[in-house]
Amino acid sequence: MTETSALWRLHGVSVTGHRHRSDNMPCQDAYVCQSIGPDTFLLAVADGAGSRPMSREGARLAVKLAHLYFLSHSSLPRDPRAVRHFLRRGFTSLRADFLRYAQPRPEDYATTLTVVVHTRHWLGYLSVGDGFAVLRAGTSGGVPQFHLLPQPAPVSEYSNEAFFVTSEDAAERLETACVVDDEITGILLSTDGLTQAAVEFPGNDSKRAKHTFVSKVLGAMERPEVPPEQEEAELTRLLSSRRLAADNADDKTLIRAVRS
Repeated sequence: MTETSALWRLHGVSVTGHRHRSDNMPCQDAYVCQSIGPDTFLLAVADGAGSRPMSREGARLAVKLAHLYFLSHSSLPRDPRAVRHFLRRGFTSLRADFLRYAQPRPEDYATTLTVVVHTRHWLGYLSVGDGFAVLRAGTSGGVPQFHLLPQPAPVSEYSNEAFFVTSEDAAERLETACVVDDEITGILLSTDGLTQAAVEFPGNDSKRAKHTFVSKVLGAMERPEVPPEQEEAELTRLLSSRRLAADNADDKTLIRAVRS
């Protein structure tokens, strides 16, 4: 899906991972990208826990509620100092509604959730689970710079287990950030199916964006001669490719936003 505002172009794609295709299962991811003004929009991705029977519905519910509480149902703060409180307050309301809908077994709807809210004054970010976001902002020696936003800490030092909107300690594990930077020209938001493609681990538990992958994905939206349907087909082919499937067989969802 592609959406264009006066200043930004937004585009999202979900593809079913090799593991789910082999098991004849549908994609468990969901996303939403929605603009409400020339410089104001929401991006959200959710990754339903494949082992849970209602995870697909949980992912869809999470992004629907994200749209409700962080865009259409909220008064966006102007002051960047209020953004973290806005995000945490919104998540508290979102999670309460999610749990009410998911009765009597909320754990069956387990899903991660990663959200970016962009306005002309600030960019707000929250993440529960293992989704991630990368910003393209500024240059060094004429080369664009890419910045991986902070991810929630893992459940434990020795575990790659994800935690979810339904987890009892979700509010404590919630990661939030507010970025004020007039030089942001691109945003990439993804579920963890693209971690190996878009994130590198240089050592000492550090992480950073893979410039080649992020630059290619964002740059593909900056070719005025290419129609949106071709962009859609190209990104779908990339996310469904054998190369990426070899890195990670999970479902893959990616939203990209570039300044027009």
